[in-house]
Amino acid sequence: MADLQKLYDAVVDGDAKTTLEMTKAALAAGMTPEELVAKYMIPAMDEVGKRFEAEEYFVPELLLAGRAMKGALEVLRPLLAASGAQPAGKVIIGTVKGDLHDIGKNLVAAMLEGAGFEVTDLGTDVSPEKFVEAVSAKGANIVCLSALLTVTMPAMKTTLEALRAAGVRDRVKVMIGGAPVTDQYCREIGADSYSENASAAVAAARSLVAA
Repeated sequence: MADLQKLYDAVVDGDAKTTLEMTKAALAAGMTPEELVAKYMIPAMDEVGKRFEAEEYFVPELLLAGRAMKGALEVLRPLLAASGAQPAGKVIIGTVKGDLHDIGKNLVAAMLEGAGFEVTDLGTDVSPEKFVEAVSAKGANIVCLSALLTVTMPAMKTTLEALRAAGVRDRVKVMIGGAPVTDQYCREIGADSYSENASAAVAAARSLVAA
């Protein structure tokens, strides 16, 4: 049997090569993909989040851990789907129309995926219509909107209005974030949650799904 503490450590350390090797070895030894994700990978990403909160880790470490997790998930995702395993939730994420910044958005997407969510990343400069289409196409229950510029923040409100107009607003929880975004703005536009960093976004998403 593969030493699965090494898998946990590899994710925490952001070692993509070892994470992938250990994942394949564990599968070959008879471990189920569900066990690997639930017992080792999600706890590892939780540890990464704790270290970020404690300012022991910073954005580069989060990106490396997210990349390591993502590489392993590319192997595991088809196996999880075939076994009928359900994700923690289905998330649509994107940077709003007019904004081309994606580092924060990529970080949140990686952390959510690491926490067991099925994530569809629409990229940057995403129109309200694309968010609406994706919610319907993917059966999502969370929409994450990112903005890094003050001038693009109003697109968050426009996207919420588009979700309402399409009749899907009551089916999804809307999370917002980005450098200029505040909890007050979240309340003003009627979003469900504001997170100031990727680790907090994971906690918020779990809370919204549980509720």
